[in-house]
Amino acid sequence: MEGGLTLGTPIAMVVRNQDFRPSDYKGDTMKQYPRPSHADFTYLEKYGIRSSSGGGRSSARETIGRVAAGALCEHYLKLVHGIEIVAWVSSVGSIYHIQPNAEYPFPSSNPEFLQLLQTVTRERVDESPVRCPDSEIAAKMEQYIADFQDRQDSIGGTVTCVVRNIPTGLGEPAFFKMEATLAHAMLSIPATKGFEFGSGFQGTEIPGSVHNDMFIRNPNTDSSSKGGFTKPKLTTSTNNSGGIQGGITNGSPIYFRVAFKSPATIGQAQKTVTYEGESDGFLEAKGRHDPCVVPRMFALSN
Repeated sequence: MEGGLTLGTPIAMVVRNQDFRPSDYKGDTMKQYPRPSHADFTYLEKYGIRSSSGGGRSSARETIGRVAAGALCEHYLKLVHGIEIVAWVSSVGSIYHIQPNAEYPFPSSNPEFLQLLQTVTRERVDESPVRCPDSEIAAKMEQYIADFQDRQDSIGGTVTCVVRNIPTGLGEPAFFKMEATLAHAMLSIPATKGFEFGSGFQGTEIPGSVHNDMFIRNPNTDSSSKGGFTKPKLTTSTNNSGGIQGGITNGSPIYFRVAFKSPATIGQAQKTVTYEGESDGFLEAKGRHDPCVVPRMFALSN
């Protein structure tokens, strides 16, 4: 780059980690015992060697390259095409940003959630370190995570992402459906356990007469949006489809949710066996370990 402009040549980025502590992973127990639910064992089985420093490909540290490159791509999409991407923490453990209730058991039918998809901003999300756009719920999430940290335990959660001003016609009808491409990317992030878009799994509990997105005339069909995208003549009154039908974008906002498990490395003593399977033992991880990775992962979706 030169003068704030790209030159057409590859863009390289380097992140220098000056706060790493590989000594936290060098104890005898870490060498002898695989961490429960961690990739230590599977990596050793596949490659015959594993990373003992805590910075291997299965570590959350691996995501720094995605964050750096993704920030550049996001800036380009917004600048050239007007596409907006915002992600936020939608739950931590049993604490939800928008709590399901008897009237609106599914987010896709909840007016508050549908309004949030249209109005949530990065600035609002960034007001809280837990990255939840509701300050009251964010405070509860922070305390919830702190309680698990005090017990040397961990907890998981979910991240929701919305993509606005997306044009129609993106995606392929078979193996490269838009939702399949998104799932491929999201589920490659460490600690992921699930992916859903639109009404998701809860959509299976809604009859077709309620779930179907009815087509209506698009009140705004001008082509004034960035990138020269012509808005379609039709839109839908609801968006249970999550902006994708038949693997192809329909012009409505794309929204999806990603589930992240509780981090595997915790300070509590956990029963395990040696790599050779010769003797039982306990592994008690030392050093700094995230009690919840969800607030960090929102940046990847962004």
